[in-house]
Amino acid sequence: MNSTAIADCCEDFARMRLSRRALLGTAAGLAGASVVYGAAEVRASAASLAPASSVLVVLSLRGAADGLSLVVPHADPVYYQARPRIAVPAETLLARDGMFGLHPSLASLLPLWEAGRLAAVHATGLPAPNRSHFAAMEEIEDASAGSATRVGWLNRLIGLDAVTSPVQAVGLGSGVLPTSLSGPASAMAADSLDGISIAGTDGDSAAGRRASLSTLWGRDGSALGRAARDTFASVDTFAPVAHGSDVPANAAAYPSGDLGDSLSHAARIVRGDIGVQVITVDQGDWDMHTGVGTLEWGRMKDNAGTLATALTAFFTDIGTLADKVTVVVLSEFGRRVAENANYGLDHGYGNVMFLAGAGVIGGRYYGSWPGLTNSPDADLVVTTDYRAVLSEVVRARFSVDAGQVFPGFSSAPLGLVAPRAT
Repeated sequence: MNSTAIADCCEDFARMRLSRRALLGTAAGLAGASVVYGAAEVRASAASLAPASSVLVVLSLRGAADGLSLVVPHADPVYYQARPRIAVPAETLLARDGMFGLHPSLASLLPLWEAGRLAAVHATGLPAPNRSHFAAMEEIEDASAGSATRVGWLNRLIGLDAVTSPVQAVGLGSGVLPTSLSGPASAMAADSLDGISIAGTDGDSAAGRRASLSTLWGRDGSALGRAARDTFASVDTFAPVAHGSDVPANAAAYPSGDLGDSLSHAARIVRGDIGVQVITVDQGDWDMHTGVGTLEWGRMKDNAGTLATALTAFFTDIGTLADKVTVVVLSEFGRRVAENANYGLDHGYGNVMFLAGAGVIGGRYYGSWPGLTNSPDADLVVTTDYRAVLSEVVRARFSVDAGQVFPGFSSAPLGLVAPRAT
């Protein structure tokens, strides 16, 4: 892809962040069994409520984060040759071993790392390079190469388990289901917990309006009627959480902004223990063609700091429930090895993934390091398919056949997640 095409892609990607919610939210209200109420979209199955034995939180760094800045290969001399202005000095790195170290802005995550509950897997990514934000996100979230059916890997995951809640999975932040949650199994997307309600059922006449809607749709056999009843069940499931206290537990302090808001709502769902098995959240603004910056200024410093502070607050907030919550952090692709003329980095290939929480055998770096090459178009080569990491998570934490979640893919265990005790 030439530089002009990449620029056009990024401009479209930025516009998508502003318009995607309104555009897809409107379309979803006309589709099949989807019902839109307020800022939430629901595909749900009525079921009895039971706590989830494991919870997976998938945090997507939208825009293609630079894994070479987040986890720096300080022992590879090409890293410093290729980035004379924006390279992170080796002596400032955290949790440094013989090859890697964490960006200093991730400092608030250091206690998790030292406790063995945070790990990084380097040189991960798609089977083949894909430098389009749109196509790469679709590919990484569908995770079923060659399939003509648009069903996300997380939807396949929850579809394998016994249904424990009217809503098994929730996408927080945009009000639109990500591709990873698209499919037949129950899922909800909402701006926030405050948006989970049925329009027109607030205020003094709420009970009467709800009764009227129940009468209207109670025996309707159409897809819309079933969706309406499922919506009622979903709203009722979330009511204790949505209308409960929004004060974080254990004096957790979230950063301001979308990521802090989404993770604080995710923590409320975990603490509510209402049967949700999967939660997705996003952090945007990782498309850093300009202004990656240094340790004193720049977008990397700010974004990495927000990421670390928000994750730290989340684990503080959920307290002992962290024993059943695993967090995976990933991005659609990485950045080039060499910096550009604008203190930035262009679209690349290989990247880093983080795992934190329940089952993670942490405090170390995983992956096979391929070495870097210093040329204008050089990428970090992928040596670990991202599905290998995710397969290990779903096998260990959900005790399911990973081959059904990632059709046509198999891999040897990486040894980074311990099986859940039964």
